[in-house]
Amino acid sequence: MKKLIIFGVGDIAELAMYYFNNDSEYTVEAFCIDKAFREVDKFCGLDLVDFEDLELNFDLTLYSIFIALSYSEMNNLRARKVHEASQKGFKIASYVSSKATTFSNFSCGENCFILENNTIQPFVKIGNNVTLWSGNHIGHHSLIRDNCFISSHVVISGGVEVGKNSFLGVNSTVNDHLKLGEYSLIASGALINKHTNDYGVCI
Repeated sequence: MKKLIIFGVGDIAELAMYYFNNDSEYTVEAFCIDKAFREVDKFCGLDLVDFEDLELNFDLTLYSIFIALSYSEMNNLRARKVHEASQKGFKIASYVSSKATTFSNFSCGENCFILENNTIQPFVKIGNNVTLWSGNHIGHHSLIRDNCFISSHVVISGGVEVGKNSFLGVNSTVNDHLKLGEYSLIASGALINKHTNDYGVCI
């Protein structure tokens, strides 16, 4: 088993521990958080340490890290922490559920969190730091760029490009061969049937 440290002390961090421990080649050994926000020494029964001193306490060759944060600041907070962890020299882990439907040539970037019942069709490309919550359809030849958060039961049809740092709400639908601009905010239940601009809000 590979050793893992999780950044975060919220619900997503607790969920990440459960998924990694029960459905991956990793075992979670500790949690970390920025020193300014650490109020206790334990989280979920494991040591909680300062992120700033992480490389002083853990052997970089033995541990990977996963940044378990939500879509705060349109995913920028999570992206910054991934960058900072990488700068420290840590390997960045990803989780892909064994209950997601993928094909043999599927791959994704680092710090991805792909939960159960996602259907990811052939020729899909997924960048770094992408969260796919449970139950989405990602159509063939689609591209999801870095730092996106796709919530549950989203339909992304074939040939779609999702711009970086986008958020797609529950039950939203994107028709085929469309391009969503960077930092797109797609509300729950929205139907997208034309290209969107950068920083667009669609409801």
